[in-house]
Amino acid sequence: MSKKQISQGGVTATEELLYSLCQATFLRLWSYANPFKDDGKEFCDLIAVFENHVFIFFDRESRRFDGASKNVLVTWQRWKKEAVDKQIKTANGAERYLRSGRAIFLDQRGEKPLPIPIPENPTIHKVVVAHGAKEACEAFSDDNVYGSLGISYGSGDEGSSFPFLVSLKSSEKIHLLDAHNLEIILGELDTFFDLSRFFAEKERAIDQYQSLTYCGEEDLLAHYLLNYREADRSYRIGTTDKTVHGLHIGEGEWFDFSNSEAYKRRAEANKTSYLWDDLIQRTCDNFLAGISGGNSDIFAGKSAIKEMAREPRFSRRALCENIFERIEQFPSQLKEGSVARHMSVMPSFYPDTKYIFLQLQPDYSIDYETEYREARRHMLTVACGAAKNKFPHLKKVIGIAIDAPKHARSNSEDFILLECETWSDEERVFYEEENELLGFFESPNLQHQVRQTLDFPLAESQKKRIKIGRNDPCPCGSGKKFKKCCLRYQGPN
Repeated sequence: MSKKQISQGGVTATEELLYSLCQATFLRLWSYANPFKDDGKEFCDLIAVFENHVFIFFDRESRRFDGASKNVLVTWQRWKKEAVDKQIKTANGAERYLRSGRAIFLDQRGEKPLPIPIPENPTIHKVVVAHGAKEACEAFSDDNVYGSLGISYGSGDEGSSFPFLVSLKSSEKIHLLDAHNLEIILGELDTFFDLSRFFAEKERAIDQYQSLTYCGEEDLLAHYLLNYREADRSYRIGTTDKTVHGLHIGEGEWFDFSNSEAYKRRAEANKTSYLWDDLIQRTCDNFLAGISGGNSDIFAGKSAIKEMAREPRFSRRALCENIFERIEQFPSQLKEGSVARHMSVMPSFYPDTKYIFLQLQPDYSIDYETEYREARRHMLTVACGAAKNKFPHLKKVIGIAIDAPKHARSNSEDFILLECETWSDEERVFYEEENELLGFFESPNLQHQVRQTLDFPLAESQKKRIKIGRNDPCPCGSGKKFKKCCLRYQGPN
């Protein structure tokens, strides 16, 4: 199989696996396989660009351990040189190329530039994926659970001759994955937010400790996900104790964690969240196929889809739970001649952003595309502007409109991004006037629901009802007291 036969896919079986995993994590619009430098040479096996983060992947399989040599140390050193050391050298060269500002292309002739601009001063994550040592690693020690490579960050000399332990220089910041944990890392951290947070925290820990060692990347991930700090609302690696200069994470952390009830509850709860991914991916596919309408520039980042892709996994879960509930609440039976709609305001992970989810009973008596959808877009635009007027602290409002599934023959989606960090009196008055007929936020039936979403859901026996006092800060993020903000709009439960 030649590279010319492949469009946006890997060359080898392991590269195909890498690309399929990255498509789920980074989505098709922001990840590209086998890009080229301006001299026609391959830049990396896969590049993904999102906001200020650039991920460059290098995939290599070595079959050195398939031979009959009984000298494990010799074979290990040869395998490591081929599958790891050469790829690290290539990754470091790729970083230098990227920081020099030279162009990246999708084709060897340099006729198709990478459609996503590389940001200035990007945060670059170099990822080397090494295949071919898993079975030999498992056979080498009875204590090895999965056959993952041990990793040590420091001077680069620690245990350099010990089989299946890779010593890396702290200064190089290489993320080394293998045949086993590649799927775990990209499967568990399958959003831009979650993966970049993990890599950034790992890079911070590499700088903090003189020595950071662990028995497999999956064990480091387990340590990370079990080490949540409420003070800064993030997962961390290591300890806050500044007198600690080294960190070792033992074998089996992932095995124990992935078999825990907390992990299973989280995995089950996250199933709902993939509706969000489907919405993003379907819209991206339409954009790439040239069949999406509107004036948003997805590549430049000025789009509702880009904002939706910024959400972490647990936030997507909360948003999708809300969407499914609202779809279920839409009236099944309507009076003849009546028109129904349902508008929900949903919080983002980011406190200066909210979502509007609008369902509308489709009107099939008029032309769907030119009349009905145009009216639906107008309603969605007004709802977004009315939300900004209602919550002045917002900088962005993302609107999502669909036909109410209970009454739709098929469906379509409209997305709107309202950037409203600056909001003039003219804009405020315009949306007030446009909203006079539609009456968003004016209905006496408005309900306010306070929901707590945890990355790791509690067991039923652990759940407690959340109580918010009238004088407590409003959970909408406005900065006002609850009684002077959303409580005024709280209808019957």
